[in-house]
Amino acid sequence: MKTISHTLLFIALAASSAAFAQDPHAGHGAAAKPAVDPHAGHVMPKAKPAAQSHDAHAGHAMPAPAKDDPHAGHDMKAMDHSAHDADPHAGHAMPAAAKKDPHAGHAMPANPPSATPREPIPVPTAEDFANAFPVLKPHAMEHAPSFNSLVVFDHLEAWDNDHGSGQVWGIDAWFGNDIDRLWLRSEGSRSDSKLGDWSVDALYGHSISPWWDVVGGVRYDNGRETPDLTRAAIGFQGMSPYKFEVSAMAYLGGTRKAELALEVEYDVLLTNRLILQPVVEASITVDDDPRRGVGSGLGHVETGLRLRYEITRRFAPYVGFLHERKFGRTADLHRDAGEGVSDSRWVAGLRFWF
Repeated sequence: MKTISHTLLFIALAASSAAFAQDPHAGHGAAAKPAVDPHAGHVMPKAKPAAQSHDAHAGHAMPAPAKDDPHAGHDMKAMDHSAHDADPHAGHAMPAAAKKDPHAGHAMPANPPSATPREPIPVPTAEDFANAFPVLKPHAMEHAPSFNSLVVFDHLEAWDNDHGSGQVWGIDAWFGNDIDRLWLRSEGSRSDSKLGDWSVDALYGHSISPWWDVVGGVRYDNGRETPDLTRAAIGFQGMSPYKFEVSAMAYLGGTRKAELALEVEYDVLLTNRLILQPVVEASITVDDDPRRGVGSGLGHVETGLRLRYEITRRFAPYVGFLHERKFGRTADLHRDAGEGVSDSRWVAGLRFWF
């Protein structure tokens, strides 16, 4: 019995020791209170409810949310899950705004300024166009009164063929201003070391358009075996469309009474310095002049082709080929004198001006 009583006493002491270890106030006279509340029994002010830091909707009556839905508890309309994934704002109440308007939501003036000017420009009238673009009359602009001059040796050439050798010259010169000029011309030939026929023109020229001049004056002809001939000269010269240089002269008086001389030439620029120049000359006479071998009608036609190389703009050597043929009464007069009616020759020469 003694052994059993010792055993029961040991168990009771062990149980009381465990209770004492968990509650340091065990055995003291104190009001019953929870073991984990150190403020139990103290008079404390009424505490405010603690703010919830993680859940803004704590304490609200919310429907049971789904675990994986971040919008659980919001009033959302039924929608397609694919559309919900593409639009993070789907289901939220948002103001309607134009997506393409960069000024949406900004405070803008009620009436924006209009792009139309307050005083629009009036429509131009016919009178306005006439004042802005007047019709310019020839030479309406003032020209400088300066005096100019130009002397051109158009051809200074020589030849040598079966009919002999010879030289030919042709000179054009003018002195004056842009409107009024004095023109001097001379042409002639030399063959068998003797001076042949030659002529000199002294003409007054007046410009009637930007490209054309009217000329008038005197022509003097001198022949080796014929008497001198002086005639009045009148005509026009200039540049026609497509840059053909044209000269048409009428010579009046003397034994021929009237003669018309035409000349046309054109410059073909093969390069900036290599230029091919075709030339055509013709003459028509009213009456016969047997002493000079000239008959009425179409007297002669000469065609030429000269190729020059401009070493400088003022100096250009050239080579060429010329063919001359007589027609009508002029051809008959030359046949009667035992002369040929056609002639072809190669030439070489210079063209220069100053």
